[in-house]
Amino acid sequence: MSFRGKRKEGEEHASDENEGHVPPRKASKSSAAVDSDDSDDIVVCEISKNRRVSVRNWNGKIWVDIREFYVKDGKQLPGKKGIALSLDQV
Repeated sequence: MSFRGKRKEGEEHASDENEGHVPPRKASKSSAAVDSDDSDDIVVCEISKNRRVSVRNWNGKIWVDIREFYVKDGKQLPGKKGIALSLDQV
């Protein structure tokens, strides 16, 4: 039999050691978001009927988002026409 990689001496096959072993569960993303210390404050300014500028803290960086919005089923949703810039790019 050929192997893709070499085994170290004394290393047994993983299924021999871990039969019946269940790997630990990973923390869900929602619990990580609750525990974060970052404030998700968002400042929104309307510059026209369907254009907005928002400033937000996301992933530890401050982003300025200039975007057009459209109305669908009575809700204003962000369109794909727009740009998000970090403070380094502004």
